Amino acid sequence: MTGEHGPSSASRLPGVHYGHLTSHGDVRGTFTELWRASNPAGGTDPFVQANVSTSSPGVLRGLHLHRRQLDYWVVLGGRAFVALVDARGPINGVAPAATVEARELGQHDWVIIPAGVAHGFLALEALQLLYLVTNEYDGSDELGFAWDDPAVGVPWPVVSATSDGRPILSERYASNPSLAELVAHLRG
Repeated sequence: MTGEHGPSSASRLPGVHYGHLTSHGDVRGTFTELWRASNPAGGTDPFVQANVSTSSPGVLRGLHLHRRQLDYWVVLGGRAFVALVDARGPINGVAPAATVEARELGQHDWVIIPAGVAHGFLALEALQLLYLVTNEYDGSDELGFAWDDPAVGVPWPVVSATSDGRPILSERYASNPSLAELVAHLRG
């Protein structure tokens, strides 16, 4: 895909796409197209909810996934270390092994995250993240597992914003089970 969204690059995870938005500016300001329905990387389900998340440096949100929802993230400001874990096999009953992909995203970078791909991010600096989703939030479709599960092995960077180098977590993310425990619970 090219155009206002700039070139799209596929990842080694099926259905995941990355890109960078193109801004047009002059002395009056800028214009940036965030999304176009004809974007072939986004699939066919329409977006039904839009959210903006702000995070202080050092905040980690994730890891979680949705079984019925595609996410489209755009970094509006700041930088994030984004981790994606392809959990489509483990969650559907295959042995809990996952493919991990991680990269830094900056302002106007975007990523499309299909259902079944766990995602999380670490705010490397003050972060503003827009995300569009294909299902309204109700909590029943969000499954989480430990951000630091050694069996998954996300290469999170050391956090310079905290004295101990560890991220700032909500109680929810701090108490998530391992991926293997999540899979065992779902099979239960």
